[in-house]
Amino acid sequence: MDKNQQGIELLQEGKWEEALKLFTEQIEEKPQDPAAYINFGHVLAEMNDMERALKFYQKAVEVDPSSSAAHYALGSFYFGQERFEESAQFFEKAIRNGMEEADAYFMLGLSFLYLDQTVMALPYLMRAVELDEEDVEARFQFALALAKTEQYEEAEKNLQVVISQEPAHADAFYNLGVLYAGHYEQPETAHGYFDRALELQPDHMLAGYGKKLLDSAN
Repeated sequence: MDKNQQGIELLQEGKWEEALKLFTEQIEEKPQDPAAYINFGHVLAEMNDMERALKFYQKAVEVDPSSSAAHYALGSFYFGQERFEESAQFFEKAIRNGMEEADAYFMLGLSFLYLDQTVMALPYLMRAVELDEEDVEARFQFALALAKTEQYEEAEKNLQVVISQEPAHADAFYNLGVLYAGHYEQPETAHGYFDRALELQPDHMLAGYGKKLLDSAN
């Protein structure tokens, strides 16, 4: 087991100082290996030393500009800081450098969603679902993006898959209620979905509001 792997195990055990020592040794032995810089950044982020963590993620990209993992780590850092333009930029670079994983596409799509660029988000969320059909959150966000771009039938189809995979997904039931109240104009079906959302999450304010709107319309 190399020092990076040993350090990761120590990090997972909460032994930060010991992990930092191993990552430092790895950097000294292999200064052109981005993994140790990435892992060092992870420890600093865990310790809430964000300024220094950023420098190590940037160093990982600097020593190996073709490292998809380095770009992904930097994208994740910016996403956590709610700097979505930068996170989108680096998730995109991670994919361009060969990271063909569902999570990379999902995080890129999510970055675009938070930037209110739904059309840009759609193909990446679609790809995330294609790569991991069991990822409920990716499919849910994909469904919301479809609804926002008025692709209602596809949105409904994906929301139905979400509730089949996760029957306690209150937000999916709420959004089905919105679809049936608005697009399909089937208030009784919508009412049932809002009721189910409230059964699962009694404080679901939006579902409660949707139900009141339907009741006042009748």
